[in-house]
Amino acid sequence: MLPEEVILMQILHPFHGSIKQYLEEISDPDRYRPDRCPQCQARCRLIAHGFYRRTLVDVAFDGTIRVRRYLCRLCKRTLSLLPEFALPYLRFSLSLLSLFLVARLLRGQSLPEAARAAGQPHMPYQRGQFWIRRFQKQAAPLCAALASLTTVSAAADFLHRALHMLEVIGWITAHRFLLAELRMHLLGWPRFLSPGGLTFPAARPLS
Repeated sequence: MLPEEVILMQILHPFHGSIKQYLEEISDPDRYRPDRCPQCQARCRLIAHGFYRRTLVDVAFDGTIRVRRYLCRLCKRTLSLLPEFALPYLRFSLSLLSLFLVARLLRGQSLPEAARAAGQPHMPYQRGQFWIRRFQKQAAPLCAALASLTTVSAAADFLHRALHMLEVIGWITAHRFLLAELRMHLLGWPRFLSPGGLTFPAARPLS
């Protein structure tokens, strides 16, 4: 069975801050309520429709978070607000993944050392290899996609060039841009999923 966030339409939550701050602020349904339905485009007040829970692992957090849901009065469909520190369909946070990939692929640390750098000293070898393979396949498209945000870095290959560009831009800023503008997953969409059920608001100006 697919996770619930596959079933619901998602938009990126416009929240900036820590997981702790997110957990405190998400209880207010008006704070980030969308001003239109992203599915039927109607400008109507969306109804707060509770939450669903998803697991999240970060450097200093391992548990579940609530994800706010809203219901459109007109089309009767539901959407959810995915926080920007979470990647679609991945349990591990963006900051954790970035720490691991930079340590392993940019700094040349061993896989166990990279896992410790990401706060995961007991991480299975296969998990790290899985992340690396996905990022390697996505490196060339990332370089092309992110060229509009920063000067293309001089590097021996696409892999190191993409990492340098992400470090300059900022991983969360790049993640937001890729999803909002290009409907691209930072690590590439898994084979059995498509971004058809995900929509994202226009990207905010980069700071």
